[in-house]
Amino acid sequence: MKCEIIAVGSELLTPYRQDTNSLYLTEKLNEIGVIVHFKTIVGDRHRDLVNAVRAALARVDLVCVMGGLGPTEDDLSREAVAEALGVEVHRDPQLIAALAARFAERRIPMPENNLKQTDIVEGAKVIPNAKGTAPGLWLDTKFAGHRKLIIMVPGPPSECKPMFADECIPRLRAIIPVRHIAKRVLKATMIPESTADALLAPIYTTYKDVETTILAGNAEIQLHVTCAKPVLEEAQMRVDELASRMEEALDQHLYSSHGESLEQIVIYYLEMKQETLAVAESCTGGLLAQRLTSISGSSRSFLGGAVVYSNELKTDFANVPHELIEAHGAVSAEVAEAMAQGIRRRVGASIGVGITGIAGPGGGTETKPVGLVYVAVSYNGKTESMECNFRGDRDRIRLWASQQALDLIRRKLMWPH
Repeated sequence: MKCEIIAVGSELLTPYRQDTNSLYLTEKLNEIGVIVHFKTIVGDRHRDLVNAVRAALARVDLVCVMGGLGPTEDDLSREAVAEALGVEVHRDPQLIAALAARFAERRIPMPENNLKQTDIVEGAKVIPNAKGTAPGLWLDTKFAGHRKLIIMVPGPPSECKPMFADECIPRLRAIIPVRHIAKRVLKATMIPESTADALLAPIYTTYKDVETTILAGNAEIQLHVTCAKPVLEEAQMRVDELASRMEEALDQHLYSSHGESLEQIVIYYLEMKQETLAVAESCTGGLLAQRLTSISGSSRSFLGGAVVYSNELKTDFANVPHELIEAHGAVSAEVAEAMAQGIRRRVGASIGVGITGIAGPGGGTETKPVGLVYVAVSYNGKTESMECNFRGDRDRIRLWASQQALDLIRRKLMWPH
């Protein structure tokens, strides 16, 4: 069953409000094997709403309309759905009585415009709202000769979520074929999206019953692998088969097979190998330490370190010889390696990391431009550094530098020689 979610509200088309309900609805729909193919956000304009509903009915089996069920003039979802279907809206006497009783219990006068919430689309069944005054609507109807389901729920999350989970999902379970969705999330780093797709497309395109989505961002590539089958074991088998082949193709770029973060993987390997880590950071300003300490239990392996932003602190805290900085500059492979060695010895860790670079936007030169970063790892009797040239603004360069450091640690722990 194909589904489209329509989020209604002009506020969702501004920079100040975000549609989060659809994420919850998608999760619940996926649990019963329904895949969301489209999400649409529409402002509070009657004609736009009608067009959006008609477009959705033309391309999916199930349409979930969120919002526009309130008592104000710009709450137009009922009228728009009715027009899209070519039917009328009528006021329901039972809803009027229930609404009046609700206000009477609270000893609050009921405004006249609240009666708008007792309007229902012809042919719809009322979905009770235990958290508010706007009931939902359920329509099992036809459009262009095909059976369609339309679910209308209120916009406020405190009303939308419980109504959908407690009232709508059980109704859907009763009428749609049983399907189970299996998922895997693979993660790789320090590989361009285009390179990853060139490696993987010849593999995943042969699996017509499995959906693969490649997402790039935050210095990593995510591969979301999804399959829906009547039997969960069959779906999981297909997902695992494809994931295994993609893992092999990604080789050392792959760092997670089940959605873990890179810092989680690093902490896992540190604990497994009973190693300890210390860091000396310059341009990242403590970002690497922050990412590591965001993992619960990281204190067993991550001992700490220092933010050595000035040349004096590089010498005082990380034991970098002043003469070395004078000779090569603070942003150099030699200084990064000395930082890694110095902090490892100073803290008494088995692994030391040094990061130095130019995050910008100023400070760059022709020979050492903004984005130039050196990352060094001292481990197992060896100290090695990597020169990186990252693009973007200050935050992006710092993020990529911390990601490169984590990946180098991971690789050293997995392949120490």
